[in-house]
Amino acid sequence: MNDALTLLQPYPFEKLRGLLADAKPSADKRPISLSIGEPKHRSPDFVAQALTDNLDQLAVYPTTLGIPALRESIARWCERRFGVAPGAVDPARHVLPVNGTREALFAFTQAVVRREPGALVLSPNPFYQIYEGAALLAGATPHYLPCTEANGFNPDFDAVPTDVWQRTQILFLCSPGNPTGALVPLETLKRLITLADEHDFVIAADECYSELYFDESQPPAGLLTACAALGRDDFRRCVVFHSLSKRSNLPGLRSGFVAGDADILKAFLLYRTYHGCAMPVQTQLASIAAWNDEAHVRANRELYREKFDAVLDILAPVMDVRRPDGGFYLWPRTPIDDQRFTRELFAREHVTVVPGSYLSREVDGLNPGSDRVRMALVAPLAECIEAAQRIRAFIESL
Repeated sequence: MNDALTLLQPYPFEKLRGLLADAKPSADKRPISLSIGEPKHRSPDFVAQALTDNLDQLAVYPTTLGIPALRESIARWCERRFGVAPGAVDPARHVLPVNGTREALFAFTQAVVRREPGALVLSPNPFYQIYEGAALLAGATPHYLPCTEANGFNPDFDAVPTDVWQRTQILFLCSPGNPTGALVPLETLKRLITLADEHDFVIAADECYSELYFDESQPPAGLLTACAALGRDDFRRCVVFHSLSKRSNLPGLRSGFVAGDADILKAFLLYRTYHGCAMPVQTQLASIAAWNDEAHVRANRELYREKFDAVLDILAPVMDVRRPDGGFYLWPRTPIDDQRFTRELFAREHVTVVPGSYLSREVDGLNPGSDRVRMALVAPLAECIEAAQRIRAFIESL
């Protein structure tokens, strides 16, 4: 077996199961889970119809590159959404369909990292755990950039030493962040592109939450927005990851894409051809329907706005909690240790959250997730309200 497997830490939900294993919640309260970021809103009917209308494609081997019509729909969506010049995103060179961003982020790291002494993969801290595991299994060392409240829950890139940038091969970004919900500002993205040029690293921007935001008049900027602002039509050293899971409530479709630097994607396509991750044709055709429609995405955002408004109204008087810039998570400070808070909340109120320390790593004595929890507002509105009321009652009882 790969020796690096011994370096992998237990996944946060495995730790959570251990924490709650012998806790006995009250039988008179139904369980409410705010732990897993799995969208629960209804999937679009027209996407399901497109899938069933094309089940004859089960008899067809899909290609790794995907069908031209899907790549075309993705390219045009990127241009509409991120202000890229019409025609700048070449569907044949700048777009690659993937089976969701999770497998793509992992596989991308294996393809990009050069196995050489001192290689670093930079990640926000807290972070989506795939960044760390992918780096370790690619033979690189993860380097964690703390995301603290003092810096708006974004990394302080100015504090990164030059020698770290020089050893960096991939910089992972997540905007809006998981779990913080923070956006990386456009000016910061532009500055990071300059740093990538200077030190020759790849920016891998995980933007799977990009379509969950609160102001319809101000969609969040992405890495492609920064490329457009800089006139960088070749997207050199820049790659973005997007998914239909959160945008369109289609986590089970396993459909997303990678877009950006054509040379990097050409090598990544070669890797994926051997890796064997082609998207089924019927899934591709259903995905076209999803990328071509925005009405269901606007309706989805409205449902989240309702939940954030209701839950924050209940929790704000008793918790240090704020509305995020985007995404569907709350990242509140806990009045007691985050693990104790999680365990006792589960035992007393049958509500499940994730300790923030499980989503972060301690570096130089600091774990940026300590004394915070992640709450995913994915359940129906009534359940989210009930969960918030139980959490408030729990806090008031401390």
